[in-house]
Amino acid sequence: MATPRELLNAAKAQIREIEPHDVAANLSHYRILDVREPDEHEQGALPGALHIPRGQLEFAVEGRLFEKDLPIAVYCAGGVRSAFAARTLQELGYTDVVSVIGGFNKWKDEGLPWTTPRTLTADQRNRYQRHLLLPEVGEEGQMKLLDAKVLLLGAGGLGSPAALYLAAAGVGTLGIIDMDVVDASNLQRQVLHNMDRIGMRKVDSAKQTLTAINPDLTVRTYDVRLGADNILDVIDGYDVIVDGTDNFPTRYLVNDAALVKNIPVVHGSIFRFEGQVTIFSPYVGPCYRCMIPEPPPAELAPSCAEAGVLGVLPGIVGSIQALEAIKLILSLGDPLIGRLLTYDSMDQSFRTFRVRRDPSCPACGEHAAPIVIAEYDDLCMPHVAVGA
Repeated sequence: MATPRELLNAAKAQIREIEPHDVAANLSHYRILDVREPDEHEQGALPGALHIPRGQLEFAVEGRLFEKDLPIAVYCAGGVRSAFAARTLQELGYTDVVSVIGGFNKWKDEGLPWTTPRTLTADQRNRYQRHLLLPEVGEEGQMKLLDAKVLLLGAGGLGSPAALYLAAAGVGTLGIIDMDVVDASNLQRQVLHNMDRIGMRKVDSAKQTLTAINPDLTVRTYDVRLGADNILDVIDGYDVIVDGTDNFPTRYLVNDAALVKNIPVVHGSIFRFEGQVTIFSPYVGPCYRCMIPEPPPAELAPSCAEAGVLGVLPGIVGSIQALEAIKLILSLGDPLIGRLLTYDSMDQSFRTFRVRRDPSCPACGEHAAPIVIAEYDDLCMPHVAVGA
């Protein structure tokens, strides 16, 4: 049986090694890969290094480093683990890999630049462990979630499940706007609230539930009517808006303000046994006015309070909205930009329809006039509280 020294020599015979100064002199050329353990990484790392512990390399690296011809410089503490890691990367098809001689210890001894990286705490690693196991998320992605700010329009049927899953996922800041109070008729679908909170302001009830789920979470509450006089201030600074409104005037108002602030809107709506979700990404995909240029007559657009809704349905649609918001934050997969996802609970079917930008759209079209933020209550139904 080969000794550890013989195994190391065999690995080094199959790879290329490089001095720390040669990496530092051409730092922008390499994708730096740190294969040390988390506790080592916390104590200091090379600038911009991607951290994947050696024990997770085989199943995690291809989800983090997609280009196999990318120049990669691998380092560990002393140059041993990085040699084995470099050979593993070559076996996985990476064609331009070098191992840093002497690792991080030699890098520091030679006075080269390094930083103390921001890392998850031990409690956070435990809490988000299932995320960290996903190469597409990992610690870097979890940090993005913790830094993200998502605004929920409504703490009702759609806002409830969306808020619960975004909070549990580790989104760092959730804003919630709702001017209503908890009513017994809400509890059939609005799972943020309970019987003990009937009569409580919905934003206060939502905050109480969400902060009990995740101590990392900051909840900002807006117990106000969303209108032309405040919407630009309310949405300012948020990365994503999750729209759970249930009336056309507010949807048009949100659309125009999101275009002004260039914030994507994850739109959801429900009616009786059916729901739909799409994303309005300003000037990338269609906006709400592209999809629905004019509101329907009031008699053709009843609210859930008038037409009813199956209680489980907003849980499904709101959960999809939360997932799409997370995909936007992490740049994952294929978000529902330019696609309308519909769901029919009666036959358990999903369908997807293409929605294209309208070149003549008065809001986002090529020759659209400057957007004026205005009230649209006169377009259809009277203004009602935000949230289904």
